[in-house]
Amino acid sequence: MSRAGRIDRLRARFDAPDFGASGIDALLVTTPSNRRWISGFTGSAGVALVTRSEARFATDSRYWEQVARECADYALVRLAGANTGVAPAILEGLAGARIGFEPAHMTVAALEGWTRAIAELPAHSRPTLVPAPRAIEDLRMVKEPEELDALTRAVLLGDAAFRHAADRAAPGMTERDLAWLVQEYALQHGAEELSFGTIIAGGAHGSLPHWRASDAPLEAGTGVVMDLGVIVDGYCSDLTRTIFLGEPDERFARVYDIVLTAQTMAEERIEAGMTGAQAHAIAAEVIARAGHADHFGHGLGHGVGLDIHEDPRLAPASDHVLADGHVVTVEPGIYVPGWGGVRIEDQCVMESGRLRPLSTAPKLDPSRPSRPPRPPRGA
Repeated sequence: MSRAGRIDRLRARFDAPDFGASGIDALLVTTPSNRRWISGFTGSAGVALVTRSEARFATDSRYWEQVARECADYALVRLAGANTGVAPAILEGLAGARIGFEPAHMTVAALEGWTRAIAELPAHSRPTLVPAPRAIEDLRMVKEPEELDALTRAVLLGDAAFRHAADRAAPGMTERDLAWLVQEYALQHGAEELSFGTIIAGGAHGSLPHWRASDAPLEAGTGVVMDLGVIVDGYCSDLTRTIFLGEPDERFARVYDIVLTAQTMAEERIEAGMTGAQAHAIAAEVIARAGHADHFGHGLGHGVGLDIHEDPRLAPASDHVLADGHVVTVEPGIYVPGWGGVRIEDQCVMESGRLRPLSTAPKLDPSRPSRPPRPPRGA
């Protein structure tokens, strides 16, 4: 869909009851990922404003040429310096208008700044700021074909980076060494950057879901949780695999089998129309029945797009209703303090009412040698 199409979809929401009985007359977009989604702007500084009849983009001279290239549907509002005078400049001519802002992302200080700047305008030319929660986020949940293309390319590159690094994992290598192999491969093969700092959690560190790679050496006879992601054309990938350095022992094999069963059942049974809470329960029940209810404390998954974590959420309290076009992770895990952990994560798209995994990276069969197959030559 073109940016103009996205603008039209946004305008169609201006009269939604979410924004009060009177709706809104315009939306001020300051959240970087929302700003990129609605305008196409890939720079780091600027404010978009969409009204019922026009779209404006305010930024300083560093980005004027970039706005002309990337934001064809927007009128450029030229600022003298970074964010200098942005409120009076971009709100000109909107006296009495109800301007929606993004309450989940605008800081208290920023809102105070906008409010103060509006109060300094002549009384007859002041608009009113009103919260407009989820004005763009709800639109972003259903991915468009070009978004799915970028997401798929990001996933495949992340899969390749995993294969490259996991095939070279060895005892004595540090967690940082293994993380560097992921980053080096990804950047050399087309990633703009990583979606997040690569998680390499060897041995007992595997019980910490968001452990960051350290200088600790990897040890033979232990599991290694590898959670990584890359960005391609602005869109993120997210993948977790747990490998084993050596032949998996009985305990690791048992825990791995529980997690893999939970993930497989979730991917097979999640369907459109379920809430995120219902989806989470599918995997959580498998893990609980295996005696590890206390060892799975996070949600089953989350949406992925321009942000690494976005809606919909698959979690106990999530009332998001799943639908075709949603891209979500499915990542159950078991974390045992003092021992380690296992997490397996795929990135999936909902199509024809069912999940289709985008991730292709190999998973272990605990009854067979643990090392993933060597990637094709030149991969």
